[in-house]
Amino acid sequence: MKRRHLLRAAAVGSLATAIATPAIAQSAPKISWRLTSGFPKTLDTIFGSANDFIKIVSDATDGNFQIQTFAAGEIVPMPEAADSVASGTVEMAHTASYYYWGKNAAYALGTAIPFGFNARGVNAWYYEGGGIDMMNEFYHTQGLHVFPGGNTGAQMGGWWRKEIKSLDDLQGVKMRIGGMGGKVMEALGVVPQQIPGGEIYPALERGAIDAAEWVGPYDDEKLGLNKVASYYYYPGFWEGGPTLNFMINLTKWNELPKSYQAIVATAAATANQSMLAKYDAKNPTALKSLIAGGAQLRAYPDDMMTKAFAAANELYAKLSAENPDFKKIYDNQVAFRNDANLWNQVAELTFDAFMIRNRPKG
Repeated sequence: MKRRHLLRAAAVGSLATAIATPAIAQSAPKISWRLTSGFPKTLDTIFGSANDFIKIVSDATDGNFQIQTFAAGEIVPMPEAADSVASGTVEMAHTASYYYWGKNAAYALGTAIPFGFNARGVNAWYYEGGGIDMMNEFYHTQGLHVFPGGNTGAQMGGWWRKEIKSLDDLQGVKMRIGGMGGKVMEALGVVPQQIPGGEIYPALERGAIDAAEWVGPYDDEKLGLNKVASYYYYPGFWEGGPTLNFMINLTKWNELPKSYQAIVATAAATANQSMLAKYDAKNPTALKSLIAGGAQLRAYPDDMMTKAFAAANELYAKLSAENPDFKKIYDNQVAFRNDANLWNQVAELTFDAFMIRNRPKG
């Protein structure tokens, strides 16, 4: 009898211990991943977003899920990031999916296309318009599972050695420009060049390129682009609200416990919003600094914008006719964007325009 009581007491004690132990602790395996960034460490905004992400993942799992970040080129060259994740060479990448649109044009829709979403519109589409699921339906065919991983807001149009007065001034200009924007600028006479962020300054300095776009005032000043080109153009119509991407090997994603998957999704969403806030806070001061240092601020000529818009729509029609993946996502984005823009025009843009007209002088 005494032995049965002891066994029963031991069983009850074990059950009580199991109930008292948090569920996360029981299903929190130790996992170590590597993340290759598409950006240099000097850019605390873009590269830093990956660090924000991995810190949240580590903290939320009591250090059991560790992800180590490597700058572009340290273990994987930036142009090979997507393939390296899909093949399992590394578990994750933090990059811009439009770098890989040459593999499939649908990749561009995961970041930005010329005259596409602004930042608010693309976030609404991703989180409330089914965009994450729609993009992952495509990404899964590529061996990837992807979350939005940061947004810069509308970008600048880049640094130019000479002033643009007409379309003639674009002919033969070698310009560093990423994504599908390069294809549209090519239709205007520009010769697009794909160069990683950390290599833009030396290329512009030695004259290998004549113009370069990167992001906006804060990052451009950090890269020193104002020291090798004088004319600073806007807007970067090819990136009205570019979304960066946390790319995860699909098999590795499916192997994660559900609790870890939820943590990764939450950490990515937090990093996505945080990056936009950082740029909105840092860009105004940096723009003032650049102008004070001699940067010549210019708007792209209307005839250039008009021709670029027509060229972009011709490209989208062509891609939609030959690529079902692109067409499905693009049509969905256009419908969502049109409704978002209509709403913005009613309230947000009217308010913003009034405040700009009535801002304090100086």
